[in-house]
Amino acid sequence: MARTAVVTGGSAGIGLATAEHLVRKGWNVAILARDASRLDGARRLLEGQGGRVLALGVDVADARAVDEAADRIERELGPIEAWINNAMSTVIAPADRISPAEYERVTATTYLSQVYGTLAALRHMKPRRRGAIVQVSSGLAIRAAPLQAAYCGAKFAVSGFTDALRSELIADDVPVSLSVVYLPAVNTPQSTWSRTHTGRDQVIPDPLFDPRLCARAIVSAIDDPQREIWVGRTSVVMAVAQALAPGLADRRAAAMRKAQLGAPMPNRAGNLFEPIAGPARIDGDGGDRVTGFAGEFFTSRQRHLARLALVLGGLGLAFAAGRRADSGMRTLGRSRRGWR
Repeated sequence: MARTAVVTGGSAGIGLATAEHLVRKGWNVAILARDASRLDGARRLLEGQGGRVLALGVDVADARAVDEAADRIERELGPIEAWINNAMSTVIAPADRISPAEYERVTATTYLSQVYGTLAALRHMKPRRRGAIVQVSSGLAIRAAPLQAAYCGAKFAVSGFTDALRSELIADDVPVSLSVVYLPAVNTPQSTWSRTHTGRDQVIPDPLFDPRLCARAIVSAIDDPQREIWVGRTSVVMAVAQALAPGLADRRAAAMRKAQLGAPMPNRAGNLFEPIAGPARIDGDGGDRVTGFAGEFFTSRQRHLARLALVLGGLGLAFAAGRRADSGMRTLGRSRRGWR
């Protein structure tokens, strides 16, 4: 019997790539998004690959609507085994040119949507004592960037909420997994939908990665749950730089301000409050800039192994140095006896 997964923001970009990957693996998939025409296109695309798909028009910033969607998915597709919180929105602007209403909306769609999705999933998963919840985050939740204050703040909040909840599940012995996937810059249509107050087009700086790589990493967190996954080398570099040299990371991030600004254009309202009509597509317009390889993501388990290897390597070097020092002392002792 096919298992059931839910993908928010599932009508385009990373969400659609993830839904497609799940359908190809034999899952039933429910996709949640706002635009009816794009949802219908995504549904037809996924059903064309043999999947059983439920497309629901939901604003994931509405907690009641998310709860009702979860109940309908359980009735029509079966028990929810995986829930992927992927929906987001942003405003590209200096922090002091983003209005309180815009901060509130970005927080609702990017942070609170993950809270509401997680709570809806837990309501069904906890009694069954099984399930996987995946929070789709960003390298910008580790190292914030200029012109992205609203989005970065919301993504940082996701990490805090998830860590707190994970500790509660451990304390209550609830075997529902919680994973956070940190994404790099990705070639999706999202940059053509974002609200801007810069007078310029938004540019996603290189290196740019394939949405399907992100989808593989997200689905891997269902099949083999990990605490955290970093996709692409840039996410790893951002995490290391922020941990070891945050001041230097500040200065490097400052250079990203100019890199995000493209050709002059009028400010864009974007999809912050209302969806923008368009086709259901995975890729953006930067296909010629895409880099990386199919398995370029790194897990917290690999990080632990790397740390262990460093510790063991350090102990080995210390032991070898001690042996050399001990050998040197013995040689010196023999030499001194020879002088007497």
